[in-house]
Amino acid sequence: MAEEKSFYMTEEGKAKLEQELDELKTVRRPEVVERIKVARSFGDLSENSEYDAAKDEQAFVEARVAQVENMIRNAVIIENDDENSDVVQLGKSVKFIELPDGDEEEYQIVGSAESDPFEGRISNDSPMAQSLLGKKIGDQVTVQTPGGEIDVKIVEVF
Repeated sequence: MAEEKSFYMTEEGKAKLEQELDELKTVRRPEVVERIKVARSFGDLSENSEYDAAKDEQAFVEARVAQVENMIRNAVIIENDDENSDVVQLGKSVKFIELPDGDEEEYQIVGSAESDPFEGRISNDSPMAQSLLGKKIGDQVTVQTPGGEIDVKIVEVF
């Protein structure tokens, strides 16, 4: 059997997944079962779009339950290393300026399971995070992005 993938996440990220799993099992799953039961009562299942839709939703819910359970089972909690407070690491936030225009950006580097770029949380697997990890305050870094190279200077790690 292949080795299972580890999912790096914060304690907060794991708690959100546990909450989602509880919601899926205690709310969504019973709702879908009820929809299937009601749709069955409509008669002929071969031409019953409500039944088909409910079965599709059941498949989605069950797949998501399995996915979230796997992520929780293989969770690796990110511990902050206070000794290297000026080094960009998984779980820390980093503020940098783009060179030469000086646009400032700030991201927290998290595992892929809880990344959300719109909320300022980027995956440790992303090109940006890969370029920043292990660097220190004051370092200039060239980041390969889908849109081309950008140069950034790290100004704060917290």
